[in-house]
Amino acid sequence: MKIIRVIKNPRPTLLRYLNRYASYIKDDKTYIKFKFWLATGHRLNLKNPKGFCQKLQWLKLYDRKPIYTQMVDKYAVKQIIRDTIGEKYVIPTIGVWEKPEDIDWDGLPSQFVLKTNHAGGSLGVVVCKDKANFNKTVAIKKLNESLALDSYSIIREWPYKDVKRLVFAEKYMEDESGELRDFKVMCFGGEPKIVQVHLGRSEGCHTQDLYDTNWNKLERLNQVGCEISNVFTPKPVCFDEMLELSRVLSKGLPQLRVDWYIVNGQLYFGEDTFYDASGLDEFIPYDKELEIGTWIQLPAL
Repeated sequence: MKIIRVIKNPRPTLLRYLNRYASYIKDDKTYIKFKFWLATGHRLNLKNPKGFCQKLQWLKLYDRKPIYTQMVDKYAVKQIIRDTIGEKYVIPTIGVWEKPEDIDWDGLPSQFVLKTNHAGGSLGVVVCKDKANFNKTVAIKKLNESLALDSYSIIREWPYKDVKRLVFAEKYMEDESGELRDFKVMCFGGEPKIVQVHLGRSEGCHTQDLYDTNWNKLERLNQVGCEISNVFTPKPVCFDEMLELSRVLSKGLPQLRVDWYIVNGQLYFGEDTFYDASGLDEFIPYDKELEIGTWIQLPAL
């Protein structure tokens, strides 16, 4: 039955092999076009891209500014945030090391978060809620696996290519829900349009809900592979501030996702993301994918 499934739909299997042997394909354009077809089933038109995800692939190849490398570096970007909107929006850093084996465990508080500065999602994140019962061996192993991951080779997101990989520790934070909900503001030409709300990461039931900038839940819009929750998240008290700061941070860019956390009514910057889900999770229904694509004005070559 497995063989029959692969014959009927070979793309998922081919995609896994492509990720495993990504370094063998040197040409970015060839790799991106092949991966886009395997992930979405759509052929990538770089001469006249239409949808949101197609335009993200174009930006990977042709919108390459040196500042983007600092912006995607989860540690280095903090200086940009300090200089642009202020220190109070930066999650405090406790320590920085070149490799996990160098971590000063005695100098860390009872609760903390360890991160690698180049990996997306939760791949390079280790949360410690109780240092007395914390497994350092497991943490070091996970962080080393993250540091060994060549993000650029696998996803061909150019800004990651020259990030100097590090491990750093941050202050542990949680909101009133007992976790740390993500608010991800999708900006187009410096203007917020959609807010992603991510719930349940720590509980193993990760969901993504989409809201517009008037805080209406977009019940009939989502992205491929994302589960919608059955809850309505109350509008954050600092929502207008979140939108305004996202405008500031995304000014002059074709598109940018600016991620935030809220703790005790205070906004904290999370990270900048140039290519949401690497531009491989298309919006559904597909007519919305095309509509959102019109919000991206590609720069002239």
